[in-house]
Amino acid sequence: MNPETDLKYPIGELERKSRLTPEERAAAIAAIAAAPAELRAAVEGLSEEQLDRPYRPGGWTVRQVVHHMPDSHMNAYVRLKLALTEERPRIKPYDQDAWAGLADTANTPAEVSLTLLEALHFRWVELLQAMKPADFERTLEHPDLGEVTLDSLLSIYSWHGRHHVAHVTRLREREGW
Repeated sequence: MNPETDLKYPIGELERKSRLTPEERAAAIAAIAAAPAELRAAVEGLSEEQLDRPYRPGGWTVRQVVHHMPDSHMNAYVRLKLALTEERPRIKPYDQDAWAGLADTANTPAEVSLTLLEALHFRWVELLQAMKPADFERTLEHPDLGEVTLDSLLSIYSWHGRHHVAHVTRLREREGW
């Protein structure tokens, strides 16, 4: 593998699945449940200087990654709720790079987003665990991706948390932090 690819996709690129088996669904929900604690452990003990270090050349800083996860996951949670309560809602994407450059990302302590992620994932997992198998077949319309099942949304975000935690843990390994 190309070293630049390893730094960008430390757990491999996303393989989005539109249908999950019950076992895959349970594993994806467990990954979402574990993500806040894994991110907290990944950044534990880092200095402000280390938080402001990019995880790869040209990549976001650790601080931006910490703030990005609840930004992204809040959008996913809202999209899930829309798909559960409306017929094939059309969702609005957002510019994650622009969001990562806003003042709240630069000026907010990492602890705020770690706490936000914990609370968000608590509610998200409660909802996911209450869903029936047929609920995961419901869809939303993404302007860039087309029709997306809730199983697909689940597969994306179970990968997403592990992907960003690995950005931080691999940086720590490389730097000996």
